[in-house]
Order: sequence, then C-alpha cells, then structure tokens
Amino acid sequence: MIFRQLFDAESSTYTYLLADEQTREAVLIDTVREQVDRDLKLVNELGLKLVYVLDTHTHADHITAAGTIRERTGARTVAGRSAAPCADVHMRHGETLKFGAIEIKVLETPGHTDDSVSYYARGMVFTGDALLIRAAGRTDFQNGSAHALYESLTKVLFALPDETLVYPAHDYKGMMVTTVAEEKQWNVRIANRSHDEFVQVMGSLHLPAPKQIDVAVPANRACGATPVPQQG
Repeated sequence: MIFRQLFDAESSTYTYLLADEQTREAVLIDTVREQVDRDLKLVNELGLKLVYVLDTHTHADHITAAGTIRERTGARTVAGRSAAPCADVHMRHGETLKFGAIEIKVLETPGHTDDSVSYYARGMVFTGDALLIRAAGRTDFQNGSAHALYESLTKVLFALPDETLVYPAHDYKGMMVTTVAEEKQWNVRIANRSHDEFVQVMGSLHLPAPKQIDVAVPANRACGATPVPQQG
C-alpha cells in the first residue's frame, strides 16, 4: 500500500493519502481547501487515480477540499451517516469502503462532534479529532458530548489491537503518529480515567473557539463550497 502523511501548517491539519499499488486507486482523508493543488499534484506524480475523498467529521478549523476535488477529479466524497448532506456516500458503523485490494472499515466515534467517524485500514486508524496524540477532541460545540466520546474512545478505538497505528487529523506539538497502546497508557485526558473523571476533565478545558468556526462549519456542511481565496 502507498501511504503519505501531508500537513497544513495554518490549521495543523494532517491529510492522508492511501493507494493500492496494483490498481493505483487512491483515497484522501481530511483534505484542506488551500492544499488542493499540492495534493492533486502528488496524486498525479505517483500515477494514481483518486476515487474517494473522505472526511472524518464536519471540521470547525479549516474548510474541506472534498467538493473542489470532486469537481476536478470526479472522485466521490465520503462521510459519516449524519454528516454533510452533500457527501456522495454516507457510511455507517461497520461498513467498508473498497479501493483496489484495500478495504477501509468505518467506525462511528461521536463525541467531538455528533457526526465523527474513524477509518480503519490495515493496522492503521484515522481518528479525526476524536482521539488525538496524548489528547482527545473538545466536546463543547457541534453537538459534542463528553459522554459519547468516552464510549467512542474506550469501547471502539481502544478495542482495536494495541499495535494499531493512530493517525489523528491534527497535532499541535509536532507529533505525527501514536499507537492504541500508547494512548491507553499516556493520554492525559482519557488514560485510566473513569467515565465521570473524563467528563469532568473535558468540561474544564475552557478552550477558545476555533478561529474559522463561523465560516468553516457552514462551508463544510456544503462540502467546502465557498469561493477559494485568491493568493497574493
């Protein structure tokens, strides 16, 4: 399998490219609108055919490139069952998405937002903002729920094999990958905490609102359909 991890410095967002080496079919996970040209250039350089663009949830800190990439490549957009209605494919827990010989299993992991999903493929899980490296996504907007997130983390993501590689949608400290085992032991928000302790921790974060939330959320509910800002 071909795998690349890409980064947007403005929003600290990771975008992931996965492709089947034989058929050259590929998917992108959690794209950023300002990075469309970079991502599609890489797809072209590697001789790939982009078939799906996946979002883990309705992002509040950047605008997805899903709709733009769909227009430019014909790739189908994918999201969870309660996500943006503009997505071409809405996936439920346990369903699989296939490209080439690779299958992605959808795991519903609500809590950060009510439409959050994670994607599992070949020993890797792409967790969006549900499970971060040594942290967990905030739960104070977009129908977030610390109660739901605790269940998602402990019963869904931590139920994966310990050696599973965890790739989040963001990191703000330069970390790129972790494992389920590491997060069970070292994650400051969830490791060894009871349900009530986790809810208390999440309720005491008092984080500022994401800078782009008023623009990003409605745009992402439309698959990123707003004018692309001009450079220069």
